[in-house]
Amino acid sequence: MIWYPYEQMKTMKDPYKIVDAKGVYLYTKDNQMIDSVSSWWSVIHGYKHPVLTQAIKEQADIFSHVMLGGLTHEPVQRLSDKLAEWLPGDLNYCFFSDSGSVAVEVALKMALQYYMNQGDRQRTMTLSLTHSYHGDTFKTMEVGDDEDYHFVLEAFGEKKYVVNIPTEIQALEEAFEKYHDKLNCMLVEPLLQGAGGMRMYDVSFLKRARELCDQYGVLLIFDEVATGFGRTGNRFVADLVLPDILVLGKALTGGYIGHAATIANEKVYRGFYDDDPEKALMHGPTFMGNALACSVAQKSIELFETENYMEKIRKIEAVTRREMEGFQDDRIADVRMMGGCVCVEVKNREDLKGYQEYAYQRGVFARPFLNYLYAMVPYIIKEDELIQVLDTMKEWFKK
Repeated sequence: MIWYPYEQMKTMKDPYKIVDAKGVYLYTKDNQMIDSVSSWWSVIHGYKHPVLTQAIKEQADIFSHVMLGGLTHEPVQRLSDKLAEWLPGDLNYCFFSDSGSVAVEVALKMALQYYMNQGDRQRTMTLSLTHSYHGDTFKTMEVGDDEDYHFVLEAFGEKKYVVNIPTEIQALEEAFEKYHDKLNCMLVEPLLQGAGGMRMYDVSFLKRARELCDQYGVLLIFDEVATGFGRTGNRFVADLVLPDILVLGKALTGGYIGHAATIANEKVYRGFYDDDPEKALMHGPTFMGNALACSVAQKSIELFETENYMEKIRKIEAVTRREMEGFQDDRIADVRMMGGCVCVEVKNREDLKGYQEYAYQRGVFARPFLNYLYAMVPYIIKEDELIQVLDTMKEWFKK
């Protein structure tokens, strides 16, 4: 029996059974739906893209996977070189893993050991944001601040190694003043906080964070698992403010296969580069650098570059603003838009009960959570398809 995610198995309704998928559409036996959430924000090129499918097939004909322990291969070398060339600044050193959550774990481990390698064992704390979500593994749960997902940690009592602050510059400055000599890193979802409620904030907060990290010798980590590859309207938020460590996942492979990367700058990498074997990063996911994943990721990046995806994203945002600007209802607390994301926050989560089936009957797959009805569509979506998604959201409040 399948144990489904984020569901009470005793009371959950039957999931929609997908028999095919192509472009922006998911197909059940008797319906077709526009996937308005891109399979948890990852399928940016749509389903069954011929270029990506061919990349998987060609690599599978050679080999699908070999471990990176004592071995290497061309697909992982090509992807590493491409990311180093493509990313801003000196984000050149790629450590691969098999999911975004694990990639954040690696980043946190890097930050802690970076200082331990220098003999500093006092910097044991992480500065993170309120309403943050970085994954469901234990350390990512600890640094996050989302009780709806991570209430299980209440069993451990008060957090000792994490400080969570709102996205306010005063709170940021106060935290650094109080904890700067204990912090090894500041970890953020830049500009857009995903599972914590599609919360959006200004880049000035990140610029000040960069200044304070530099002032006090703290590493800055951007979790761009959700925000990377254009979702905020920027290619990467790291293009605006440069972190020391960047975490990528989800859209890295176009949603074809699980893979993630923790990418460090020169300073962080040099903190491990030593004759002493104890200063090595002792981490190694079995499927890191998977050849299928690396092959499809490289092709995904090529599509993003050659088919002008930033222009596609700008059009998605323009159409979304045109269709949603000024949309109001007494049940709505806020409507937020940024790049390829739109969120309608309601005052009472009960007001979204039944929306998924309502959307299904109108040819849209949606997955609202808590108080949030949102869309993060594939970037290949056509204008009329996007309007269908947005109209379905608006019509829900008219019934």
